[in-house]
Amino acid sequence: MTNNSFLNARGSRFAAMALMLAGSMSISAQKAMKAPEGGKQISDKLLGIFFEDISSSADGGLCAELIQNGSFEYSPAERDGWGPGTSWSVSRPGHSLGLLEVKQQDPIHPNNPNYMRLNVERTREFYDYKGWRGFGLQNAGFDGISIKAGAKYNFSVFLRDVEGTGKKVRVSLVKQQGWNEQVFADTTFTTNSKNWKKYATELTANADCKDAQLRMLILDTGTVDVDMVSLIPQDTYKGHGMRPDLAEALAALHPKFMRFPGGCVVHGGGDGFWDTYRWKNTIGPKEQRKALKNTWGYHQSYGIGYFEYFQFCEDLGMEPLPILPCGVNCQGTNGGWSLTGKRGQDWVPMSEMDEWVDEALDLIEWANGDKNTKWGRLRAEAGHPEPFNLKYLGLGNEELISEEFIERFKYIYERVTKAHPEIIIVGTAGPGSHSDNPDYINGWKLAEEIGLPIIDEHYYEPRTYFQEKRQYDSYPRDRKTKVYLGEYAAKDKKLIDALSEALYLIHVERNADIVEMTSYAPLFARKGATNWDPDLIYFDNDKVYPTCSYYVQQMFGLSAGQYYYGDCIKFNEADAKNNLLEQSAVLNTQKRELYLKVANASDHATTVDLDLARFKSMKGVANVTTISGQPNDENNYDQQPIAPVNETVKVKKQMKLDVKPYSFTMLTIKL
Repeated sequence: MTNNSFLNARGSRFAAMALMLAGSMSISAQKAMKAPEGGKQISDKLLGIFFEDISSSADGGLCAELIQNGSFEYSPAERDGWGPGTSWSVSRPGHSLGLLEVKQQDPIHPNNPNYMRLNVERTREFYDYKGWRGFGLQNAGFDGISIKAGAKYNFSVFLRDVEGTGKKVRVSLVKQQGWNEQVFADTTFTTNSKNWKKYATELTANADCKDAQLRMLILDTGTVDVDMVSLIPQDTYKGHGMRPDLAEALAALHPKFMRFPGGCVVHGGGDGFWDTYRWKNTIGPKEQRKALKNTWGYHQSYGIGYFEYFQFCEDLGMEPLPILPCGVNCQGTNGGWSLTGKRGQDWVPMSEMDEWVDEALDLIEWANGDKNTKWGRLRAEAGHPEPFNLKYLGLGNEELISEEFIERFKYIYERVTKAHPEIIIVGTAGPGSHSDNPDYINGWKLAEEIGLPIIDEHYYEPRTYFQEKRQYDSYPRDRKTKVYLGEYAAKDKKLIDALSEALYLIHVERNADIVEMTSYAPLFARKGATNWDPDLIYFDNDKVYPTCSYYVQQMFGLSAGQYYYGDCIKFNEADAKNNLLEQSAVLNTQKRELYLKVANASDHATTVDLDLARFKSMKGVANVTTISGQPNDENNYDQQPIAPVNETVKVKKQMKLDVKPYSFTMLTIKL
């Protein structure tokens, strides 16, 4: 494989599947080969991923934190009925007595104002309740806390013993059903500070449980303040706080870059500029991060912030592509009506634009600056003294390309490029990248006027669009601005939709001299908390459910290369006119591998001719990977009928290949 983090995966089915798909691939050192004649140089960074905190992708998802609302910052401003006590309940076994209060006086940090005060009046057992006593709190996590027998969990909490007398604290993982209760882990420690202090301990589960709860009890009378309750498995991806199975599913895609944190999350969605994503609020100690309402109608704790995003990119060998707002809000704000009374967007006054310029310049210094610089020092203090080597920076996300947007985009673009000409700026082509869309037209006009390096196109369409459209074949080849297809997907998740996306991606691949990067969207969706369908990967607390489209993306991720050959695969005369068939041949000169792909979204089998004569040192055996089935097959929570099948075949310079109906086939040949 090509990705060290992938090789370190724990043997999950995603790791095993990608190893199977890779076949004879290896990372053994070898001299890059010279590309045979007839190839076209293309981008080898074509497939990446786009992470947006939508459908609970971060908290309760990729972030391994198991406690929901651990900082007590949930608010009715985020969702009706929510508050500091959401996901919490009072626990007072044995009829212990006390009073729970929400407080804000003298918090740990002004960015984290809420905490809970436990006024403990009586902790003795009123009657024998299986040895339990004390007054405290209990957390249900995200639809329950799923624990595994033998697994270790790091518990931490900030406490303030108001009297300073020292109080015992009992922390347990429990499941209660009526009068029956099971204890999976249990520990006790003592407070010893009248000031806020972080306490940490380890819990080891003695059995599996899908719906445990965390219970924290104060065992002595008096007053204790509580904040930042956390429970994280010790087994996280590379020890960096990401849920391992979700991270491994992404690693198995072999993405070359990751765009984050959105999406509409970037510039706020429905409440104005106050809930715009500001990266500076997401770095530093987690108790100092300023949590915020998520655009998609829930809470974002920033347990995954910019440091974690950049670190995750490093762990997976991806280029980071952060996206920053540029002084223009989402056109969906206030139901699509701006404060000016116009249909569309809001914007900050030009007199305030330097703040947004500084946001970009400071991010570059934080990511790339020496540890002696202001922002580079903060990165170093967080545990990463070496620069992250940021190369790409996105400005804006599918805003309407209005006069106001253009003015503000130019302002920030000119100042960032002047200060950092080495940074590749990614702009936006608006919310709908179609040739008759005025935002698309104006976005490209702006790009060509200022010499924008890359422009981000977005579209979500029915499968027929991806079967029929081949617009990049006719894009002008002399454009200096390259394309990043940052968000796209067919509007369903059946096999036929995934095959339609494969057809389209092959067309993108042959135009990878123009289209440098692509990323399917959205990436993740949590069961029971889905804002958008379809998504690439669904999950619950215990399992990951890859869609048919996931395996298409995986096959393209495994077949990145530097040269495209359009004449290695030939259809028969009838099939050559069928827009439900596409083919490509891509050469990776560094790995000395040739990838041949055939997508067949039709209902009939076919046979194609392979002409590989130009590849002189071809090995005699190829790995063949195929996904196939019935067009309406769909991977879901109940069944996963579609998965790649792997086999080996003998290869010759001239040969035929049988292609199943409703299939996507890839040959990997060592050279």
